[in-house]
Amino acid sequence: MKRAKAVAACLAVSLSAAGCGVGQAGSAGGDTFSYAVKSDPGLLDPALVQNTTTYTALSLAYDTLVNINSDGRVVSGLAEKWDVRPSSVTFTLRPDATCADGSRVTPRTVAANVAHLTDPATKSPALGVVVPQGLTAKADDAARTVTLSTPEPFAFILQSTRYLFIVCGAGLKDRSRLARGTSGSGPYQLTSARPNQSYTFARRKGYAWGPGGKGTAAHAPAEVVLQVVGSESTSANLLLSHQLNGAQFGGPDRARVTDVPGISTDVAANGTHEFFFHQGKGRPGHDPAVRKALLRAVDLTDLGAIATGGTGRRPTGLVMRPRPCPQDTVSGRLPRHDVRAAEAALDAAGWRRSGDGIRRKDGRKLTLRMIYGTSGGESQAAAAEYLAQAWHKVGVEVRLRALSDAAYAEVETVTQDWDVDWAPLGVTLPTQLTGSLSGPFTPDGGNFAHLTNRRYEELTERADKLPGAKGCALWGRSESALIRAGDLVPVVDKTLATASQGASFRITAGLFDATSIRMTGGEK
Repeated sequence: MKRAKAVAACLAVSLSAAGCGVGQAGSAGGDTFSYAVKSDPGLLDPALVQNTTTYTALSLAYDTLVNINSDGRVVSGLAEKWDVRPSSVTFTLRPDATCADGSRVTPRTVAANVAHLTDPATKSPALGVVVPQGLTAKADDAARTVTLSTPEPFAFILQSTRYLFIVCGAGLKDRSRLARGTSGSGPYQLTSARPNQSYTFARRKGYAWGPGGKGTAAHAPAEVVLQVVGSESTSANLLLSHQLNGAQFGGPDRARVTDVPGISTDVAANGTHEFFFHQGKGRPGHDPAVRKALLRAVDLTDLGAIATGGTGRRPTGLVMRPRPCPQDTVSGRLPRHDVRAAEAALDAAGWRRSGDGIRRKDGRKLTLRMIYGTSGGESQAAAAEYLAQAWHKVGVEVRLRALSDAAYAEVETVTQDWDVDWAPLGVTLPTQLTGSLSGPFTPDGGNFAHLTNRRYEELTERADKLPGAKGCALWGRSESALIRAGDLVPVVDKTLATASQGASFRITAGLFDATSIRMTGGEK
């Protein structure tokens, strides 16, 4: 469970963050599309993805059975149609899809990928997170069908295949080829890998089985180059000097490329800032009255503006966009800012101010130890300081602790030396939340905040058996049950600005629609 939470968070923060599409008819880079990624993709085997940038690279060279468009609707990929049941989905594959080496992509190809990914010896970090536990595949090449099944009903069995990149050809027989190479059926094939510098992909001819049955776009580039650029400031410099066609910005450098002639920008939601109260016995957050009082003491709108530097948006759910279930589960579920009501509620809960202004109950101070990640930068630190000040005003002693990424997991899940945890969980499916928000407490499970919301547990158990709208209604109610109880606090949706010049393209949930990339004229 701990691994599931970590991978889900990784997907959310970096991979699912890339959620928008942009276009610009300006200067361009000839027949090469150059795009900035913030870290090296690392190992390129789709079953062993560790670096979230890897998913962006894989989306150029590999196909999936289905695709998800910008509004969350499922559209075709390698599969031309599908039949969904509570615990299975049967895909009918297109007859014309081929691997980069010319071999056909068949139902047996898909089944071999599933068998490898679910083999315990593979130790795939995707298993149990983006691919459900117990997944099996049965192929029928004559009928062009492959059936994926789970031991129990799984509401999002269709959507979960969006991250099942299908390896084919020589790479299916020899996975070692995939360390620094690709072996897929996608519209581009890796031709050069220079770790920590650049990755070059060449366009295939005859590709016609992209999202919704599309082929590569008119004026598609002959090459796509992913340039590893760790600094957003450097990416802005390269974009402004026409040395890049595309880049994404989560920080203040977005202002440098916004409203600039020749550069187009599009802003989209990029995961949610949220925090948790530890609800273990003896902790302040164990009492729901205390949790709600503490929330009343905070102006969440102001907190969100601080956390995002004013670029955030009001949160409407716990799952990354595009969501399989689009309803608003947040609005109206959190207490309104009211300092007097917060103080009165703390008094009623038995926490009284003492001579030093700090509240005490049975001789014990009302103390909150809050942890947050240093990777969030200055805005994250400022948000933590704002929370500390707001709670101090109502008589709470707050001890802030900034942690590196390396130290975070140890404190959060092992030592549990915290009472408030700023811990964005961002996920792509509601099912990816249940292991972290219910079930056995750490260290026996993934429930790191020791939540015991029976309503959430009952609703998610029912929802997991119902695909479609009926299931979504229950998933929405389950999220709202958590928020009403103060079990987790969605503060603000972060945003990501995608900028382009000389090219147009779409990138959703961190994955390119590689068929959409086209050059729009001009010179670097």
